[in-house]
Amino acid sequence: MIALSTLTRRSIGVALVGCAFLAPAAMGAGVTDDVAMGNRLAELLRAGRSVVSNYQSLINDPALGDKHLDSERFAREVVAAYSKNTGHAPFSGELTRRDRRLLDAQIGAMREVMDEQQDDINRPGIGFKGFVPAVFARLMNEKFAAKVGNEALVRVTAPEQLVRNRKSLPDAWEAGVITSVFSDPKRAKGEAYTEVTEVDGRTAFRMLLPEYYTESCLSCHGEPKGEIDVTGYPKEGGKAGDLGGAISIVLFK
Repeated sequence: MIALSTLTRRSIGVALVGCAFLAPAAMGAGVTDDVAMGNRLAELLRAGRSVVSNYQSLINDPALGDKHLDSERFAREVVAAYSKNTGHAPFSGELTRRDRRLLDAQIGAMREVMDEQQDDINRPGIGFKGFVPAVFARLMNEKFAAKVGNEALVRVTAPEQLVRNRKSLPDAWEAGVITSVFSDPKRAKGEAYTEVTEVDGRTAFRMLLPEYYTESCLSCHGEPKGEIDVTGYPKEGGKAGDLGGAISIVLFK
């Protein structure tokens, strides 16, 4: 296995079930094409989660029927959030055909999720719908894989003890990075880890970007540990600044 690089980056993340994560500082120029593309995919994912998070009150309003939060509006707001967070549009700069195809697929996956969730989002008389950022991200990543899984994969994982949906359990590589790399006290907080290795027998560029709890996460992931939160899961007893999850990117060679 050939270690390539680490990096720092900037974004606004959203928690495993709906809170905002702290994010690392922006990285300068000179990154590899794969790192740059990995960052774009991660930023779009975060932007999508942030829009879902921002509209939780609207989505969960039992007094309203049509929330007017269709896929077209959603996609526009995701692109706007991405541009605000990064300082550039998703499709800006020099992009390969592969890069454009992957970005198109990710935005297309977001649209499909929002189209499929319209009945639940707009159902009156029901408060909490369960359509939180983590659910959105999982559904979007599954649709993204269905579209371009032979070229790229994106998923959200976390330290095993924090995973609420078993589909999000870290694989061996992710678990190793979380345990051995992200836990290193000498490592700059927020640095992502990249490596060229094998995935399902194929050479692949892998990238894992850590995410951290902020105060807004703690209503679901904070204290008292074990108390049941609004989603029906016991709180983890986390504190602001604790590692809460990671975005995992695979770009096949």
